[in-house]
Amino acid sequence: MGAFAGKVVLVTGASQGIGRALVLELAPQRSRLVLAAREARALSAVAAECGARGAETLVVPTDVGDEASCRALVATAVERFGGLDVLVNNAGIGMLARFDEVTDLTQYERLMRVNYLGSVYPTYYALPHLKRSRGQIVAVSSLAGLCGVPMRSAYAATKHAQMGFFDSLRIELRGTGVSVTLIAPYFVQSEIRRRSPGPDGRTVLASPVSEDEIMSAEECARRIVRAMERRQRMLVMTLKGKLGRWLGLLFPALVDHLAAEAVRSGR
Repeated sequence: MGAFAGKVVLVTGASQGIGRALVLELAPQRSRLVLAAREARALSAVAAECGARGAETLVVPTDVGDEASCRALVATAVERFGGLDVLVNNAGIGMLARFDEVTDLTQYERLMRVNYLGSVYPTYYALPHLKRSRGQIVAVSSLAGLCGVPMRSAYAATKHAQMGFFDSLRIELRGTGVSVTLIAPYFVQSEIRRRSPGPDGRTVLASPVSEDEIMSAEECARRIVRAMERRQRMLVMTLKGKLGRWLGLLFPALVDHLAAEAVRSGR
């Protein structure tokens, strides 16, 4: 049946992209899935797909940047299913702009609220239940949480914060039975990449990265599930990402150059 058969798995950002692919990947294991995102209609459509694959689902429209909404999300999940086994902090938004061209700094606050606090809030309210089930926390971060990425200073800052929080929390949770898995994808085909706001807050519909050069959301989800099954500490998804992580310690200027070139060339 699979490692998550009958398990209660809460996934934020489940209406599209990696989150949608992840719940669809888990559904055949007959997991009990709690789907959270802002758009109720989109969530309901994903829930129907999951149900057709064998999962029991609960849709909870949620703004992860709002503490009260996250508290209600966890309470609703526990009330329905009687507990919680896995929390996947996946919800996130992007931004594509040089810092010296930004005209709307409120975007930096918005990204921090969604990408960082939007992981902290659900984790805070889920943690007592996860301790009881000796469950697991998964944070879908990014390679941008491990190194600087030009044109994405706001996004990279939030992902660095997320990485630091969950690395610290992992140590605090030693002996509780609760594991923490950090996921660091490279570029993935998803709406967060295709519809990021630009310097003035308006959506940039075109991305500099070629769709043909990057991983599908479905492949990303398969790798995440494997890491979850192993309770892996961290998953860095690509060889390029793994090499970049270690090269950054030895040859930081080279990694800066490679990062700039990757964004310029769309690879």
